Amino acid sequence: MAAEQNCSVVQRFVEELWNQRNLSVADEIFSPDCITHQLHSGSALTSAPRDPETVKIHVSEWLKAFPDLHFSIEQIFAQADRVVSQLLMQGTHSGPWLGIKPANKQVSIRMITIHRIVAGMIVEDWVLVESMGFFQQLGVIPATTDLLARAGATQYSER
Repeated sequence: MAAEQNCSVVQRFVEELWNQRNLSVADEIFSPDCITHQLHSGSALTSAPRDPETVKIHVSEWLKAFPDLHFSIEQIFAQADRVVSQLLMQGTHSGPWLGIKPANKQVSIRMITIHRIVAGMIVEDWVLVESMGFFQQLGVIPATTDLLARAGATQYSER
């Protein structure tokens, strides 16, 4: 039963907070002492506080840049106090984001999140985003085939 309840918290995070833009849900599901860990390929683990107000600011910034942003839960499962989800994020980059001018392009990226839930509240999370593909879709970096061609790779095919 606890696993189902913990999955429900993450589903509220996706459906109510992000998709319905109900920012007040952050007060109900995020611990004031929550810590987030952003996982970046080739970099050390980056951790930071993520209280409800920080979450609201984070979501608002994304929605300014991607006003039609929508998340879909592709897979979700729980064990003990952890919930693992694979998410699909889709939206149009129509506002400035991280100093990147609007590309007016549709983006579609996947991410994996792990949320640690205690007493119905998110107390910690780990997030791994398909950053390279995201930046490629925004036109910030070249396509994988172009990058490999520049590196002199002779055998590569996108699957």
